Amino acid sequence: MTETSGAAAERVVDMREIAPRVRHTVVFQLFEHLDAARSLQLVVDHDPRPLRLQLEAKHGSRCRWTDLEQGPDVWRVRLQTDHKTSPSCSAPSCRSARR
Repeated sequence: MTETSGAAAERVVDMREIAPRVRHTVVFQLFEHLDAARSLQLVVDHDPRPLRLQLEAKHGSRCRWTDLEQGPDVWRVRLQTDHKTSPSCSAPSCRSARR
């Protein structure tokens, strides 16, 4: 993992270096602690659409996803968080937690 400096610092995470069984867990933990002034760039070797769907299901519009490169060998995406937007989740566990 590397970090760039600047006004909007970005952490670059090469997901290819992380064991497949824990990749999504790592991304979720990093995203949940991401400051609004920062971004997270993921580098992967396959289409990350399933991860995008999971993040959007859990965080809704709070998760801003930008495709930077789309294969065929490498995909790069930028994740940013919008702390002004309350997290939205349509999963039954989220609905019951709000009651």
